[in-house]
Amino acid sequence: MKIGVLALQGAFIEHINILRGLGVEAVEVRLPEDLAGLDGLIIPGGESTTIGKLADTFDLTGPLREFAEGNPVWGTCAGMIFMAKEIGRDQPLLGVMDIVVERNAFGRQVDSFITPIEISGLDEGQTDPFPAVFIRGPRLVEARGDATVIARLADGTPVAAREGNWLVTSFHPELTDDTRVHELFVKMVGERGW
Repeated sequence: MKIGVLALQGAFIEHINILRGLGVEAVEVRLPEDLAGLDGLIIPGGESTTIGKLADTFDLTGPLREFAEGNPVWGTCAGMIFMAKEIGRDQPLLGVMDIVVERNAFGRQVDSFITPIEISGLDEGQTDPFPAVFIRGPRLVEARGDATVIARLADGTPVAAREGNWLVTSFHPELTDDTRVHELFVKMVGERGW
């Protein structure tokens, strides 16, 4: 199994380190040719406008869409925005997942927080709440079509969803020592979806 992490901007090295710690071959993706031979892809947190503009600059947007059509892709924070079909503003998007997302819904950098959440789909026996790290995170406004919400905050706000081979999280699992969401994605890559 070989998983790529989009390495244009943002927290890509943290994802790579966790994947390697799980025994998965992980590589940085910067150019279209870097997608060859991958079984899955993570689009990390960072700044979604910058990620989109850089993907356009390096002629990556089209190849990323083609890759996503048949392979598992997980977007965290800015990656969630980049994967969404609708975000309420004009910026370069991959636009593959049928979700509506509101950018920076949880405040500024100084408003960052960690909160325990329940995530459906984690392996049996893994029932402890997940320590979700929110840093200027987007809010999942709506999951449409085949997209399904898999995690919510205590107040009911959706913060993670899946649709076939795709997974999105408003939060940053790569910034914790808890590898369960990465394990979930690795399982998804192995099974090619749920």
